[in-house]
Amino acid sequence: MFAKVLSSSVSGLDGIQVEVEADISNGLPSFSIVGLPDKAVEESRERVRSAIKNTGADLPAQRITVNLAPGDLPKEGSFFDVPIAVAILLATEQVKADVDGIMFLGELSLNGELRHTKGVLPMALFAKENGIKAVFIPDANAKEASIVDGIIIYPAKTLKEILDHLAGQKKIEPFPHLAYTTFQKAEEYESDMQDIRGQEFVKRAIEVAVAGGHNILLKGPPGAGKTLIAKTIPSLLPVLELEEALEVTKIYSISDLLGNRSMITTRPFRSPHHTTSHIGLIGGSAHPKPGEISLAHRGILFLDEFPEFPRHVLEALRQPLEDGKVVISRARDRVVFPCKFMLVAAANPCPCGYLDDPKKRCICNQSQILRYQKRISGPLLDRIDIHVQVPAVDVEKLALKDVVEPENSKTVRKRVEKARRIQGKKLSKFNLFTNSEMSSRQVRDLVVFSEEAEKVLKVAVVKLSLSARSYYKVVKIGQTIADLDESDQIEKKHILEALAYRPRLYEEKTLI
Repeated sequence: MFAKVLSSSVSGLDGIQVEVEADISNGLPSFSIVGLPDKAVEESRERVRSAIKNTGADLPAQRITVNLAPGDLPKEGSFFDVPIAVAILLATEQVKADVDGIMFLGELSLNGELRHTKGVLPMALFAKENGIKAVFIPDANAKEASIVDGIIIYPAKTLKEILDHLAGQKKIEPFPHLAYTTFQKAEEYESDMQDIRGQEFVKRAIEVAVAGGHNILLKGPPGAGKTLIAKTIPSLLPVLELEEALEVTKIYSISDLLGNRSMITTRPFRSPHHTTSHIGLIGGSAHPKPGEISLAHRGILFLDEFPEFPRHVLEALRQPLEDGKVVISRARDRVVFPCKFMLVAAANPCPCGYLDDPKKRCICNQSQILRYQKRISGPLLDRIDIHVQVPAVDVEKLALKDVVEPENSKTVRKRVEKARRIQGKKLSKFNLFTNSEMSSRQVRDLVVFSEEAEKVLKVAVVKLSLSARSYYKVVKIGQTIADLDESDQIEKKHILEALAYRPRLYEEKTLI
């Protein structure tokens, strides 16, 4: 007796089809699973055995062989429990049904209940793209899969519900498709731009960085407000578009980090500690999983105490910052995770933090300063678009109420959203969202300079010895500033402001 049902697995962020075949034959009673299963899949035998018994069905005392095809693809996870159970019951003819074009997903408990399963969204999207008409999933995952339009979602609480539905005894009501706006809600932010007193230059740099998705380094003494400023950035970010939200939710779904959310609608803000490992930041392990840079996709990766991260961990950021993706290769598998994030880094100028401070004396010697600053390599610094000095603010200014109330995040966000819409019109045909994502060719094709701006840029290239990468970064920042001004071309003032955000060579006087 033989039966086959459709299921799915996940490779990287994409769903892949898995056919679950069950064969019942004469011989000594046994239950084996083949097809490169991992430990979680192998343990399905005991979960399926108990779930079938507690559902009221019988597991035959015969030789049971389950094959997960294709056989050369490693299988991991617990979401094969339901398709294995259904395939066995179909093979033993305890259930008679046509399951062509139907996919089954879900983990079983010992009493036959379906548990919440990670990775349902990418597998549901795969089902839609490949013409599968219906998917049976755990009831706890129904809202997560409901964003996928064009397929029937059957949410089941128990294995018996699925069997009754297939036998035509009691139908499961399909879960309705939910529009993206259903998941969106008003967000409350921990910090607001209005809370930052002074630091006008820094706040302007943050606005430019957020508007164009540019990486930014905040450098200054302890207590200057670098961390506070970084934590206000989420309040400036525009809401995720549907396409972006699907990408981010898929990452969190396969990482089992959705929690009580069904959809990620706000841009991620990830702030890993400086003791984070290479795998924790970049991703990896025997079965590759997303790291912090992928969890920050379409959002912010904030690295506080930037030089305190191990050098080899920071150097691993260089290629993802350039490519917007990370490729993780293992002997059995090779996966690609997206990581188009905005890097926000905060650093002190020296170990004590008071180098060049006008009020406090630096106690570091020159070798300590050199060693500290060499923790961040030149090529990595060159990949950071905007470098900003964050000076200490006088306590007197903090105590006094400003005559003019600082702008709040809502006001700044409106300008950012307008600039992003301008970028979207130009970049949508390339499937890009921000100026920072433009390639050198796209910069040449899309960016328009005024005559004066072009002259200033040519002089800057010579006098500042800009590399090709630095040149394009200045142009892209200039384009973002022009977008904030709603200008059709880059003017001289836009280039001058963009150049002001470049790092100053040998800025520490002790190194001159």
